[in-house]
Amino acid sequence: MNANALARSLVGLAAGVIFGFGLALSGMLDPARVRGFLDVAGHFDPSLAFVLIGAVAVAGAGNLIARRLRQPMFDTAFHLPTRKHIDLPLIAGAGIFGVGWGMSGLCPGPAIASLSLGLVKTLVFTAMMFAGIIIHDYWREAPRQHAQKDADAQI
Repeated sequence: MNANALARSLVGLAAGVIFGFGLALSGMLDPARVRGFLDVAGHFDPSLAFVLIGAVAVAGAGNLIARRLRQPMFDTAFHLPTRKHIDLPLIAGAGIFGVGWGMSGLCPGPAIASLSLGLVKTLVFTAMMFAGIIIHDYWREAPRQHAQKDADAQI
């Protein structure tokens, strides 16, 4: 591993630790608080809105700073999304994410941070989240592998 890759990994680790600490400090590791935010017709808890506003502010400031830089500190170029259109997989994925978030009160960041609590529900959620990631990656890659085999067979 070269020095830039190590530096990227360490910066990523530091950012993850800061993110997890912020989630814990704000109480966002508690699924009941998240469900309370989503329960607009019942016992609404607006505290998640303040966490979201803080996150958007930090991300916005980081984006403004990044736009002024020629390249990142530990890489040769910024790796920004190239797709600019909304399609069915994006909408379906967002819907599935939202349903899962609403049912469990957890999303990936807080789930991973909550692993330190040792709660069975969090362990099950995280295991299912990783299973979903693996299934998704297999499902998205399978058509490409079949197309490649067909192309190889025609040669």
